[in-house]
Order: sequence, then structure tokens, then C-alpha cells
Amino acid sequence: MDDGGSRIRRRVSVRKRNRFSTESVLAAPTAAELKPGDEKEEEEMVAGSRRRKTVDVQPVEVQPHHPSNSSEFLVPFPTLGDGNSSGNLFMKLELTTDLLFSFQNIDSEEDMFGDYDSFAENSFLAQVDDLEQKYMQIPEQEEHATDHAPEDLCSESIKHSILSSNTVGDFTGVKTEEHTKNQSGHEDVATEPEADLLYDVPSSQMLFFEHLHSSSNNLGDPSLKERDRGSSSHKTVNEELPVSSIEEPQQIDDSSSKVRTSSDGNRRQSLKDHLKSAMAGNARAHTSVFSRTKQLKETLLSEEINVAKKTIASSSDDLGPFYSLPSKVRDLYAQFRGIEKLYEWQHTCLTLKSVQERKNLIYSLPTSGGKTLVAEILMLQELLCRRKDALMILPYVAIVQEKLHMIGEGSRGATLEMTLAKILYTSKTTQIVGMSATLNNVEDLQAFLRAEYYSSWFRPVELKEYLKINDTIYEVDSKAENGMTFSRLLNYKYSDTLKKLDPDHLVALVTEVIPNHSCLVFCPTKKNCENVAEMICKILSKEYLKHREKEKHELLKNLKAISGGSVCPVLKHTIPFGVAYHHSGLTNDERKLLEEAHSAGVLCLLTCTSTLAAGVNLPAQRVILRAPYVAKEFLKRNQYKQMIGRAGRAGIDSVGESILIFQEKDKQQVLELISRPLENCYSRLVQEFTKGIQTLFLSLIGLKIATTLGDIYHFMSGTFFGVQQKILLKEKSLWEITVESLRYLTEKGLLQKDTVLTEKGLLQKDTVQGSEEEFQYSFRITKLGRASFKGTIDLAYCDILYRDLKKGLEGLVLESLLHLIYLTTPYDMASRCDPDWMVYFRQFSQLSPAEQNVATLVGVSENFIGKKASGQAIKKKVDKTIVNRLYLSFVLYTLLKETSVWRVSEKFNMPRGHIQNLLSGAAAFSSCVLHFCEELEEFWVYRALLVELTKKLTYCVKAELIPLMEVAGVLEGRAKQLYNAGYKSLAHLANADPEVLIRTIDHLSRRQAKQIVSSAKMLLHEKAEALQEEVEELLRLPSDFPSITASSIEKA
Repeated sequence: MDDGGSRIRRRVSVRKRNRFSTESVLAAPTAAELKPGDEKEEEEMVAGSRRRKTVDVQPVEVQPHHPSNSSEFLVPFPTLGDGNSSGNLFMKLELTTDLLFSFQNIDSEEDMFGDYDSFAENSFLAQVDDLEQKYMQIPEQEEHATDHAPEDLCSESIKHSILSSNTVGDFTGVKTEEHTKNQSGHEDVATEPEADLLYDVPSSQMLFFEHLHSSSNNLGDPSLKERDRGSSSHKTVNEELPVSSIEEPQQIDDSSSKVRTSSDGNRRQSLKDHLKSAMAGNARAHTSVFSRTKQLKETLLSEEINVAKKTIASSSDDLGPFYSLPSKVRDLYAQFRGIEKLYEWQHTCLTLKSVQERKNLIYSLPTSGGKTLVAEILMLQELLCRRKDALMILPYVAIVQEKLHMIGEGSRGATLEMTLAKILYTSKTTQIVGMSATLNNVEDLQAFLRAEYYSSWFRPVELKEYLKINDTIYEVDSKAENGMTFSRLLNYKYSDTLKKLDPDHLVALVTEVIPNHSCLVFCPTKKNCENVAEMICKILSKEYLKHREKEKHELLKNLKAISGGSVCPVLKHTIPFGVAYHHSGLTNDERKLLEEAHSAGVLCLLTCTSTLAAGVNLPAQRVILRAPYVAKEFLKRNQYKQMIGRAGRAGIDSVGESILIFQEKDKQQVLELISRPLENCYSRLVQEFTKGIQTLFLSLIGLKIATTLGDIYHFMSGTFFGVQQKILLKEKSLWEITVESLRYLTEKGLLQKDTVLTEKGLLQKDTVQGSEEEFQYSFRITKLGRASFKGTIDLAYCDILYRDLKKGLEGLVLESLLHLIYLTTPYDMASRCDPDWMVYFRQFSQLSPAEQNVATLVGVSENFIGKKASGQAIKKKVDKTIVNRLYLSFVLYTLLKETSVWRVSEKFNMPRGHIQNLLSGAAAFSSCVLHFCEELEEFWVYRALLVELTKKLTYCVKAELIPLMEVAGVLEGRAKQLYNAGYKSLAHLANADPEVLIRTIDHLSRRQAKQIVSSAKMLLHEKAEALQEEVEELLRLPSDFPSITASSIEKA
């Protein structure tokens, strides 16, 4: 061995007994590798079983540090018949203190034990063997009878020490865990070994050794020894004992021979052979080397955890060095996201004074600048440091980040504005952080949110913008006279046939980057996406088929699996070339698979609509805009910036490129597009009348946030609309808008006004501004208003819904689900529907008499549908919304019967993605109608019916699979597997063994199996709790129960 000596590791458990203390120590010079052992298991030396033995040996005298503490060494021995370190048996040697040696200059088995044969009949090991035989008779009552829970965890490590004839220079550490006392008054201290005990020495223990070494002279102080001897407290043993002298190994042999007993010779010899082999092998083992880097990391993490615990106790907001978070958060970002360091702007933003003071903040950067990471860190600060909740609001089309500019986009913007306004009005402590890629009139948003503003033009990858007209490419240059400069001519040989197929030279542009790099092609319409993908694949060389061929084959296989054996013919043709289309016509599962494949590089080209730019973070080296249009509308500056912002992948590309293709007729508009500023953001609260201001007022009064006219007007003044009222209101004042909206809600029967208001004439049209007295007039919500509010029904349809439900009570057809489905088909989807009249007529003619009765009840005749299918003129006026709504009801009804989106898609000639959106919309609206009915007593009959229908629409599977679908991680395919395997209920899954599930269910991972079982248990527990609460409610004494006193008074 080298001069450093061999380190011998041992696991030490300390048992404190109510017995006399001694200053003796027995050092067993055995170097065996440590393996985990269970303190509660008996360790037996025969046939690999385990039985604990307590050996009371006359020890060698030393100067112990804790003479009052009796300890036990767990010395590992190889299992009989096995020479390696696995499957160790452990024998307890009861000691009066804790001491661990390492040896120096040991080159052979004999050298370990001096100048004598340590394995002879009179050796220490022979004594160990005999003592083990002696203690075979110890009663089982001597063993611990209670479970022990670790209370304190200390570090465990080994350090080189030098053993000479007189002194030991260095000492090794002992890691222990303190356990609870048992009935006999004993207290155990045991350790949990590290994952790799020979090499992973915690750095915190290294520091501990240095401390011990520097204070070693004090440890031998007689006063300290005396103090420790008299101590009766129970402590975790985590420090080393000083030794001034030690006897020669021969003396150990002599002193210990006094307690020898007779034993079986064969058994002793077998044990000795294994001991000798194991100890000799360990003595020859290579000396482990400390990883200094790992020591430092462990030390830092240990310190941070300790600081974090103290800080949490003291209610501080700072838990560590990573922006007030422990560096473990930073390590996790590096491990799972590959983020080693934050961008400079991210650091600046997170260290802003306004952020430190928890002021509201708006920050704006170009797309792909890294805004989401800042939001995540800020949320983690709230969750971990301040122990507060955090809410992240995502726009309807986006799954990546909240974009404040969408506050000016339709009903989504109105909903976002209402939510923020309520938070600002009701809470003075909630911090609002808004982020956006595109903002112009930020001053208005700052005034609305009362926020600080931070912006940067940083992009992790440089973006170069290009324009293409015919075969010439220009680079966008703001310094140039007309905003662009000549860049190059396309050098791609096209035949006359190819020119007709690809007049825009798309193949020439995409083949410059694919297949080794990725490309996105934005198209104006969904159909154009599919056509462009197919066209490109017709021209591409067959060589593209070989690129990542196996992965593409696997992708097609997965698409087929999630679609019940069906694959889109277009995707089936394009995916082998690494090309696919992406738009809302795909199902959610299809989109997810294609996005993952593109991110992984399996797909090198996606043709997509503008939805992908706003909602999916899929960057590519080159982004091509097929035309400056979204559908038939010319591109807005915000849309253009979002699309080209996808160019350039951080950490992969050095430069991102965008190319906008346009025709000569659009040249002037394109030049204006690339040069003009971003569009301003305006409130949609009043423009979206029923979904905006009316819904806002109803919720304010329903939630009792503001019930008086004055409070409502004050609330409106603080909205984004209130901030922009001078711009948006030309003819009417904010007061007039407020009064008119309240009058409208009152006339619809959603609000009840105070009688004084009628007398005062406050709500008359000529009212311009109220007096102080008028400000105090209040409103209350009616039953219909509360039903609309609780059901979140669009106020444009609440009275129509009420009439439909009322009419349904007169003749509700329950022979099938069709009538109920019609009542829960969303009104707004019906207004956008364009039926295929031939399909409509064919489906109508296949209805049963009861189902045809439903059509008659709602007011749609077969004669009308037949005329529409044949193209005949119709004189009789029919409500288009009812006709369209019934058509969508046919789609949903067929889907619930067949449960296959693909078959229904083919039958009704509708994109499968649209059918899936219809299904999810109907499930949501069914839930809304249910809550609406719960608030109105007259609709009690619908309640139970709608509960079941909502489940059917939500899961869209056969009835027997619905209970399984409630479990997290179980979709239709998995539910069928579980059901066929015999797991037919929630109780079955809750009591299932994950290991059995793995063997029973194909393609089920251990993590998924555990998730399914734990989720089922949680759901079962929740249902049991609900039933228990119901039982307790039934058994509880009624609050209005007549008392004896009351009864006596009545009699009197």
C-alpha cells in the first residue's frame, strides 16, 4: 500500500445501555467493504441467513472521548460460499466506544496482524468465532422489539490514519443516525450508507476531519473525558476518539483469550477462511481517491440546505444563491433543460429593484428570447421562498407563455382583462408579471397594471430577414432607401413541369437547409399546408428517404397506434421524406407526436398555419412565409414578427433566416409591413359586449366584489378600458356605458335593481352623471343571473338556453341521447358550422322514429334538409342556428356510438381535429349547462342526466371504461388494456400491484404503473371521504332541533 495507508470503512451503530461505563476499546482490524444492512433483521452465520450476536470481549485500554457510550461495530463478512462483497452478513461487536483504524504499509495477509499467524487457533478471529457460538443462546427478547425512525443524519467518511506500536496519528469518521428508545431503555444509533462508500466521501465530513485534527490535543483532556463519562444524555455519535497508545496485536490476542469458549472446529475453520480471504482482499484493494469537485458541491449544497431551513423558519425571502433559490434549482435546470447560465438580460431583469420589491412588472422581448425562464424563476421564488401560490395564465392558442398583447384580441382579450382587473381591485399584495414578444403602446398597459417596464431586443440567435419575389432574394435593411437590398439569385434548375408544380421555388429554398437542418413553411390555409407538403415530397430526391429512416418508420407506427390503426394518407406519403403538415385539423395526439419528431430532428420540414407561430415553441433554422396572408387577410406586423421569430435555434444555429415570398401586386404592402411599428393594443371589454362588460358586471355583483353603482363605476375606471376611455369613447362617457350595461342586464332579468332607482329615474337614457346619493344605489343578482354566472354562460345565449331547456321539459326524448346532446351542443360552434347537406340528409334518413321526433321538436324537418341537399329554393324561413346545431348534434351522437374520431371524420367529411374540438367544446358546455340547471329548481330533472352525459362527452368511450378513464395517465387505449386484463373498476386499480401491472399490461413502464395505482388510490380515498362526510351530516344533530326548554315554554 502507499504511504497514505488503506482506508477501512465500517458501519457503526451505537447502542446506549443502562449499564456501567468503561474506558476499554476493542479494535477489530478487519477491512471489509461496507454494505447496507437492516438494524431490525437478525443476522445468522449459517447458510446465508442473518442473526445478530453481541460479543462482550475484554478490550484494550485506550483514552476514549465518550467513555459512557457503548457502541457496536457492524463488521461485514462475505456470505459463505461467496468471496465478493455482495450479500454481506453482519456480526455485532459490542464496544465501549467508537474507534475505526486504517493500516499502513500492509503488503500481505500476515503483515496486517504483526509477526504471528492471525488466523491460528488462538487468534482473535478464533475468539470471535467462539464468542459467536456462546451468544447463539441469547434469547430473542434481547433483540429490539420496536421500530426505529431515524431522527438525525450526520455525515460518514473515511480518512487515512497511521497505526504504529504506540500511537495512532489520524482517525476516521463515523456516521450514525439516532433512533428512538425501546422498552428496555436502549437507544440505537445506526447509519445509512452512501451510494458508493468507497469513493463518495461527503465533503462535509472532510471539513469535520480537519476540525478534529486541529483540536486533537484538546480531545484527550481529562476534564473532557470525565465530563463525557458522567453524561447521561443520548447523542448521535459523529466524532472520532483520540487514542494515545495501543497494545501490540499480540496483546489483543492475549487479553481476549480469557473469554474464549469451545466451538465446533469445522464451522470455525470455515468462518476463518472467509474472514481471512475477505480481509486480505480488502487490504490489497486500491486506495480510493477523493473527488474534490464533488466534495465542494456537497459542501455547498449541505450549507445551502441548512441555510434554507433556518431561513424558512425565520420567514425570509432568500433561500440561496440562485436568485434567492437553492443552487439545486440551478442544477436541475442544467440537468433537465441544459441551461448552464442565464442570459445577461435575464440576470438584469431578475435583479431589478422592482422585482426585488415585488412590484408589478411587464417585460418584453423578441420571440425565443427566453422570457419563460424568467417567469418560472419568479414563480419558484413565490412557491419556495415566500410559500405563496402562483398562477400562470396562458392564452387559448398558446401553450408556452402568457402574451400581454393578446389582451387586445377578441373575447380572449376581454377575459384576460377582466381577470387582471379583478386581481388589481381585490388584492393589494398580489404581484402581476406580464410578458410579451410584441408590445407597442406599453404605457397604457403600465397604467392599467401599475407596473414597471423592462424591454430588450436580445435574441440568442441573430435573425436575418429576407424577401423573395420571383427568383430574386432581397435582404431587409432599414437603412436602405426602400427598406431592402439585393442579396442573391436562386440557383436551382427547374424544368417546365417543376415550375408549374412549384412556381414559388419552395423546393429550392427548403433543400438549402434540409435534411440536416430544420425548416418551417407557413401557409395561408390548412388545405394549403397539406398541398405544399405533398408537392415538396413529389419533387424531393429519393435520398431523403434514407435520412433517419428507422425513426420515421417508428413515428408512422406511433401515429397508427394512437389513431386506432388509421394514418392520414398525406402524412403516410410525406413522413418518409421527413416532411409533415401541422394545423388544427390534426388531433391533439397527432400534433404532439409531430412536434416531438420535429424537435428531435426526425422531421426536418413542417408546413403549418399561423397557429403554430402563436402557440408552439418549435424553432427552425429557416422560416419561410408562403404568402403575406392569413386566410384572406393581409399579415399584421405582430403576426409577421411572431412567425419570423421562430427562426434560429438557441445553442444549435448561429444565424436564423426568414424568407417572405410575395407577388409583385403585394410589393407596396410588404414594404410597409416590414417597416411600420407594431400595432397598438386596445381593450376589447366593450366591443365584446356580452362576453365583456356585461359578463364582468354580472360576476362583480355575483361575487359581491362591487354591488353599488359607484363601486362598479370605480372598478371600470381601473380597467384597461378605463385607462383608454379617451381613445375608445367618442360619443359616450364611461358613466353612460356603465349605466346602459346595468340597465340591459336588468331588462334581461339577470339583475334586480333597487326600487329607489326606478323612482329616481337613475337608469333613464338621459342620465349622464350620478350624484353622491345615486352612487350608493345597489344591485343584486337574480336566480337566472346566478345560474348564468355560475354556469359561465355567454350572456348572448343565456335566454335562448333557458327557452330550449324549458321547451325540452314539455317532451324530453330519453329513448336515445340525441335530445340531450342537442341541448348541450355549443351555440357559438353552431354559428360557425357549414353543413354538408348530402351527408346531413343521409344521416337524417337513417334516424329512428324517436330520433326523428327530436328533430321535429326542435323545428327541423326532413323535407327542408332534402331540398337543401338537392339544391332547391326554400321559401320558408328556418332558423339557421337550430339547423346547424342539430347537424353538430348528429356528429356528436355518432361519435359517442362509434367512439372513433377517424370513422366519424370520414362519415361527415370533417377534419378530425375539428371533431375533437367539437367534442371538447360540447363536454365543457354540458358542464356549464349542468351548473346552470343546479341553480334553477325548475330544471331539477336535467341534473342527474347531465352528470352522466358530461362524463360520456369528456371521455368519449364505452360506458364500462369511464371509471378507468378518471384515473390520471389512463387514456382510451390503456383503459381497454386494463379492462381486458380484469381491472374493471377504480377499486381494482387502487388495490393493484404495480409489478403485476407491468407484467400484465403491454408497454407499461414502472413509473406509469405506480402513477396509475397512486392516482386510483387518491380518487378512491376522495370518494370515501365524501361518503364519510355525508354519513356524518346524516348523523349530526340538526341545528334547528327543538330543545327541552322550548318545548316546556310552548306547553306552558
